[in-house]
Parts: sequence; structure tokens; C-alpha cells
Amino acid sequence: MESRETERDVILRALTPVVDGIAATFGPVCEVVLHDYRRPEKSVVAVAGSVTGRTVGGAMSEIGMRVLARGGDAVDELNYVTRTGAGRLVKSSTMVLRDSTGAVFGALCVNVDVTEVDRVQGLLAALAGVAGGRADAPVTTFGDDIDSVVDALLDDRLRRQGQTWAGLDRSRRLTLFRSLDERGVFAVRRAIEQVAARLGISRASAYSYLSQARAAHETGADGTEGTGSTDDNPEGAHP
Repeated sequence: MESRETERDVILRALTPVVDGIAATFGPVCEVVLHDYRRPEKSVVAVAGSVTGRTVGGAMSEIGMRVLARGGDAVDELNYVTRTGAGRLVKSSTMVLRDSTGAVFGALCVNVDVTEVDRVQGLLAALAGVAGGRADAPVTTFGDDIDSVVDALLDDRLRRQGQTWAGLDRSRRLTLFRSLDERGVFAVRRAIEQVAARLGISRASAYSYLSQARAAHETGADGTEGTGSTDDNPEGAHP
């Protein structure tokens, strides 16, 4: 086990100068972030550029949680577009890092601010009389604090279901917990307590809903398929 951890440390150290090199190549519109998913709350081990405001020691974002949730089935996600809370349009790619056993332990992420490119494209499209722009790009919350990421995911899930927690029936409550689970929220330490507090329920109740949601997902007992994701927008998170 120790040799595997050493191997992962070596890989991360080897990639650290690559972070600076990529950012320098693309200039001020580019940000490169190196993540160590062994520490979800402080996963950022190297960063160059400033597009999303990430800093060393910062927490993983929504996409990192999703990678953790997928485990060995995680794949690279390339050229997806989202919008920051400040309105910047960002094109991103997330390359999953694996050790020699194939286990996922981190990611190398590239974020490019394409706001001005999109603005020019929209202007040219308007002059040509055709539609343009990326107004439908999903908004992503960034924060070096993992709690802010969990809060944003919970708020988004409730918004998608169009109800407060009190207004959800049992089936939709299980769907909420299953969706959060599939997004990797509960891989984060203390996330179950945070979600329980936000929903105004006890920690025991939250654990019960999570257990039932996982069981229902396996058997299809909640009226949905036993496989697949409830996330109708798999993109929408910056690394």
C-alpha cells in the first residue's frame, strides 16, 4: 500500500511543472489545476493561471466528486463548456489520473476563458443574421471550501425537482439522495451531516434516506431503472 502511495506522489510531482507549462503556453486565458483526490477537501496541489480562482489547498469541485463516485469507471471529460457565477464562459477538459493498478487518484484539469471569443462569435452571428452564443451554458459554483460545493449541488438538485424538501414525497426524496450520491457528494467527509442540516432532518434520517436510495437504485424499487444516472446534465462543473 505504501509503495502505491509513493507512486501516486511521484506522478503528482512529475506533473507539477506540466501545470505551469500548459498555462504559460496558452497565456492569461488559461488555468491548469492538478488534483489529488485522496484529499477531497484540499485536493488542489498545484495551480497556474486564474480563470476560476482556484488556489493550492482548495477543495475539489463538482466534477471531482463525480469522478470519485464513478471510481474505476471514470473517464476523461473533454471540451465541455460552463459559465462561472461571475458570468465568464469557460471551456474545460479533465484528464483522470490513474496509478499502475488502474485506480483513479487525481486529475489534471485545464480551464480556458472563452468569454471574449463567444462575444465576438455572437457579434458576427448577429451581423450574419443567424443565432449564436452560449447562453444556455450551465452555471457552476467555485470555492476552495468544499461546503460551498456541496451546498451548490444540493440547491441545484432541489431546484431541478421544483420543490422544497418538505414538499417532496418519499419517492422524490429518495431520488434527491440518489442524485447527490451519484454526483459523489457523500464521498466527501461530513457531507451527510451538512446535507441533513440543510434539509432540517436528523443525521440518522439522512443516513436512512441514503441507504434506501442506494437499495432502490439496485432493485429499481423506486419505480426507476436500477442502473444509469438521474443527472440530466452530466456536464456543468469545472475541475
